[in-house]
Amino acid sequence: MAGSGSESFNSRSVDPELITCGPEKEMAVRLALHRAQEEARARMHSDSIRRESIASAQMAHGSGARSAIAASPEAVRIMGAGGRMTEKERELLGRGGAGATFQRSPTDKPPFTLAQIKKAIPPHCFERSVIKSFSYLVHDLVIVATLLYAALVWIPTLPSVLQLGAWPLYWAVQGGVMTGVWVIAHECGHHAFSDSSLLDDIVGLVLHSWLLVPYFSWKESHRRHHSNTGSLERDELTIGWPMYLSLNTCGRPYPRFACHFDPYSPIYNDRERAQVFISDVGVLAVSLALFKLASSFGFWWVVRVYAVPLLIVNAWLVLITYLQHTHPALPHYDSTEWDWLRGALATMDRDYGILNRVFHNITDTHVAHHLFSNMPHYHAMEATKAIKPILGEYYHFDATPFAKATWREAKECIYVEPEDRKGVFWYSNKFSAP
Repeated sequence: MAGSGSESFNSRSVDPELITCGPEKEMAVRLALHRAQEEARARMHSDSIRRESIASAQMAHGSGARSAIAASPEAVRIMGAGGRMTEKERELLGRGGAGATFQRSPTDKPPFTLAQIKKAIPPHCFERSVIKSFSYLVHDLVIVATLLYAALVWIPTLPSVLQLGAWPLYWAVQGGVMTGVWVIAHECGHHAFSDSSLLDDIVGLVLHSWLLVPYFSWKESHRRHHSNTGSLERDELTIGWPMYLSLNTCGRPYPRFACHFDPYSPIYNDRERAQVFISDVGVLAVSLALFKLASSFGFWWVVRVYAVPLLIVNAWLVLITYLQHTHPALPHYDSTEWDWLRGALATMDRDYGILNRVFHNITDTHVAHHLFSNMPHYHAMEATKAIKPILGEYYHFDATPFAKATWREAKECIYVEPEDRKGVFWYSNKFSAP
């Protein structure tokens, strides 16, 4: 295999920019050769696996199964970056009649450490620039203000028929941009906005309060999600965002009623209770402002201008979070198998097209975010490219369009169950053929 990979390498595949002058030239050439050989080996190994899976399908289901699997783009869209797994580790999950084949994540402890992953990332990727962070925030807020101006001044002047199309367009675009603002506030909670924790908390409190999110309350519960990703017993979920905040719907179980707005909720310890109260004050202040606006301009004015875009934000948050951690290729672990690194790697990067930029790449660089959550979003893409060779098949990316992926995951990922390896759980579908 190693020899074949070397023969497949073509010197023209070396990026000229990697060939530097001076004493670094030899190292750059070696690195380029190594990467090209790794890519060649990965391609050959991937082709071999696909041929084996098609042959197996033919034996099990006849010639009809072959066309279903061969025609499915999912088998080639879901991929790691390496080709370093053994045949035993390279399990394939096929759904009867679904026409898709998934390469499962390896579940053994990775052959690398977090320190080795970090070493592969250029040091400047961990630098936080308050000027650059504010530039992204101001950019988003200017768009929000421009859209708001259009909704208040321009849309009402349109004929009624055109308003029927203009308002939904406003809601969709404004909701998307406001989701980007939410992501920046989320970065503040991770101390990824600036070098000042105080500034991060002030900016995050203002932005999240505007979006009716209790900043400090959610910051603490979200920290637990990052600390326990992939754990069946301790991970936090956010499906049904407002209900999760208010009633802990779909959240991890607690011995008594849990609520993000209650300073004495079992979610929080004594040190965090004052911050929960501050978060409540922020949300209450925005709620009172909305009440004043409704009193002055009418309830439906507030619904059209603010509430519907906020619902769009909440919908995006649920969808993005769901797809980041729900996929037939991703494992979950119980307490006998779980460790932080494997849990953090049980994450899927997705492609949302142009929305990747609108959402500040929280969608297509989420693996890197779970490994280094205090890294600014504007360095996450570079970091993701740097860690792929290290992670190999522990890195997961699915380019399936998000609407199609949502439908597929909703059908295929109904519950988790153990299989051959104790302590490791995989998504299953109660409608699948036995």
